[in-house]
Amino acid sequence: MCGIRADGHWHGTVGVSVRGEALRRFGLHPDQPTSAPADPPPPSWWGPWAR
Repeated sequence: MCGIRADGHWHGTVGVSVRGEALRRFGLHPDQPTSAPADPPPPSWWGPWAR
């Protein structure tokens, strides 16, 4: 949904839906309690925000 806020600036929202089975190839699965990848962990050079 897009529009112009009261201050005149544009804003927008994007929603993405993915079937649970499609996530398996990325290390995620529908029964996983979190959205973090199952394995391997992100490389340390990605920085602290990737953990």
